[in-house]
Amino acid sequence: MEGYIHSKAICESVKIGEGTRIWAFAHILPEAVIGSDCNICDGVFVENDVKVGKRVTIKCGVQLWDGITIEDDVFIGPNVTFSNDKFPRSKRYPETFLKTRVCAGASIGANATILPGITIHKNAMIGAGAVVTKDVPPNAKVVGNPARIVGYVDSVLRWEQQNKWSGRKSSQKAKVEGVVLHTLPLVSDIRGDLSVGEFNKVIPFAANRYFLVFNVPGKDVRGEHAHRKCHQYLICVKGSLRAMVDDGINRDEYILDRPNIGLYLPPMVWGVQYQYTEDAVLLVFASDLYDPKDYIRDYEDFLIEKNKLQLVKAG
Repeated sequence: MEGYIHSKAICESVKIGEGTRIWAFAHILPEAVIGSDCNICDGVFVENDVKVGKRVTIKCGVQLWDGITIEDDVFIGPNVTFSNDKFPRSKRYPETFLKTRVCAGASIGANATILPGITIHKNAMIGAGAVVTKDVPPNAKVVGNPARIVGYVDSVLRWEQQNKWSGRKSSQKAKVEGVVLHTLPLVSDIRGDLSVGEFNKVIPFAANRYFLVFNVPGKDVRGEHAHRKCHQYLICVKGSLRAMVDDGINRDEYILDRPNIGLYLPPMVWGVQYQYTEDAVLLVFASDLYDPKDYIRDYEDFLIEKNKLQLVKAG
């Protein structure tokens, strides 16, 4: 498919992919690289040290400065503002500009501001008007100033199912492979409340370690990793938080808001905990002693290892 360059656009680059359309008053400098099937709307400016992937949409009024890389299938809304220098001064230039990367499939809403040196990871969603001051994890939805995580793309909050089960001594399997939400026994009398869980029974492993997470600012996110071998069991003994679990195909979320709710995470499940209340205390039982080699901290690495395991299971 042939591309199109509007008669009132200035396109100095010859590195423009097939099928890309460049509209009026856009200005593309000579060294910029733009992939195929892109849509560059009115009034877009693209500097020299810029790489734009395939099937990217850049709406009106966006400027891409030196050091910015936009990967495939990204959407950039109107008047999104990028920057590449944290401390700009007139006529004073840094030796190198900070690098900003927007990874494949991410979307940025209108009028968002992206500070320099940031990576917006795969499939992330940036809300309109957000001010992004630090890296955005894969699949995260962020809003506000400064931008904070409010959810995850394509995750399902199992709140209704969770409430149905919360009054029983029972369990609920998540769609995420191997994850189980337990409603633990709760005994109440005039002396107070008691909740109990038995290892190798309700909690399906023997714990060799526990840790507590507390005093977490509500804007901060914990977890963001998977374990290769270690099993975990999460109980929010005070306050509340949201727990997102992801097996590479399905993505579920639960609200842990009472001490008789336990969430079991088997190995090779990506886990994230966020939206901690100020008083939240998270108790985690772990099947194994701490081993840094057991952690997978990059989501793309997790997907690669998960796919390899699936191929082995498939024979």
